Amino acid sequence: MASALALSVAGLGAEVLVAPAVLLPDTLEGRLQLAACAALAPALAFAACIARLAAHRFRTPADLDGSGMTEGTDQARLLQALLQNTLEQLALALPVYAAWAALAPPRWLVALPVAAGMFVLGRLLFFVGYARGAPGRAFGFALTFYPSVLLLLGALLFAAHLV
Repeated sequence: MASALALSVAGLGAEVLVAPAVLLPDTLEGRLQLAACAALAPALAFAACIARLAAHRFRTPADLDGSGMTEGTDQARLLQALLQNTLEQLALALPVYAAWAALAPPRWLVALPVAAGMFVLGRLLFFVGYARGAPGRAFGFALTFYPSVLLLLGALLFAAHLV
């Protein structure tokens, strides 16, 4: 998890330092569009989780009635755990992305699409490693979580300067 934190700090920081700020319009409309585009990444990961579980239930008679009506197979429980964890990550990322888009100085806005990209990459690595237990999913979890936390902390600092 420490390596994912280091990658998150390096990836977000490097992008802020090297990307030209003029790539992103510093208008209310530009900031809203940036937030909306960034929100698509977690939404895509979440939609993939929903689709995987739905497809499994559709193909598996033992799981067709849903988790409220059956015990669920091991595969259904695994897919439900992936869905639940992704929902938790999404619930953190979306308000943080909105706050960052509203509060960050123009030069720092470029960190938002980087965080969104790390969200998707982190989810993919989490999904692939999940069956190997905590060590297999730790990096993917952290690569999803830490960019959101770093943006949250930054947004809190930016908000504090407004007060």
